[in-house]
Amino acid sequence: MSIWRPHTLQETTYTGFAVWQLLWNDLKARPLRTAAAVLGVAIEVLLILLIVGMTTGVITEWAKRVEGVGADILIQPPNSSIFLGLTSPVLQESLAQQISSLKSVDEVAPVLVAADTRTLDLIYGIDYLHFNALSANGFKYLWGRPFEGPDEVIIDDLKATTKHLSVGDKIFLLGHEFTICGVVYHGRGARYYIPLRTAQDLVGAENRVSMFYIRSAGDTDVTREQLAELLPGYRILSMAEYLSLMNSSKLPELKPFIRSMVVVGVAISFLVVLLTMYTIVMEKTREIGILKALGASRISILKLIVQETLLMAAMGTVFGLVCTFLVKAILRITTPTLTIMISQDWVFKAIGLALVGAIAGALYPAYRAALIDPVDALAYE
Repeated sequence: MSIWRPHTLQETTYTGFAVWQLLWNDLKARPLRTAAAVLGVAIEVLLILLIVGMTTGVITEWAKRVEGVGADILIQPPNSSIFLGLTSPVLQESLAQQISSLKSVDEVAPVLVAADTRTLDLIYGIDYLHFNALSANGFKYLWGRPFEGPDEVIIDDLKATTKHLSVGDKIFLLGHEFTICGVVYHGRGARYYIPLRTAQDLVGAENRVSMFYIRSAGDTDVTREQLAELLPGYRILSMAEYLSLMNSSKLPELKPFIRSMVVVGVAISFLVVLLTMYTIVMEKTREIGILKALGASRISILKLIVQETLLMAAMGTVFGLVCTFLVKAILRITTPTLTIMISQDWVFKAIGLALVGAIAGALYPAYRAALIDPVDALAYE
């Protein structure tokens, strides 16, 4: 009776243990090829989880910062992007007077959003008094004070920690030198704040802004309806609507990117496992012939190859998960401004995709092994 087709429970347990021990010993006999396959699966898991985690984390963190401004409503130009860094300063600053004339509006803060081309940092040009008044508590200063001159900048604590900056240091933003006058607690839109007039001068947008933050006097829906009548055609979103849009699962632009990264990850795992298992099958041709001569069926051989692949895939998956959370922990320390959010759903998806990619890569080598003629295999050198 072949060891590959046991009939009793005791025999099944023993044979199963013997098979896995055989597979483990086989993997140890080929450490470099085993390491390559394990690394391929680990890279797939790491790539998928980090890309999705970074994408989700950045979007979610940005949405929380916008919410932290303290406004109820956001006004943007027509056909503008929900990504505020892509919003051009085309709104007339004078619209703030018309908006503030509405009884349902409590506070209006014009903001010019600019991105530094060297560092891709997002910068808010603000009217300090109005922007600070949006929130009940305003800016929470850890060090320093509000800006008093046109060449001063306020930064948040995360950026200050990451860049090792403090009050009095000089930094370049938008090609202009600024002096840090204050460090505030993070979570209010941007990470850099400069005077609105300075921002307008630097980007060539005299008397124009990118958007208005609005705090309603009470009923947000009523205020939004009045604003829609006053400014027909403008993009007017309640903060709840904006936060619901800033979700990676609801952004059509990001879905193709995430899918592409998933496909790349699965392809890496598939190709590495395919090449590894194909090489192993060629090297084990004589051994496979011996097993067939002893009575092993084609299904048994195919099962053996797939089991060996699953063992490597399991090792690679565990290694990939460990590396993912290790990288996440390191980035949290070295780059606190980068948020990585890894959900439980995506962990299970990454594990499933890793196993699918590995098994798919093993099917052809397993099929070739199952078709090997025992006579030819025994004569194989």
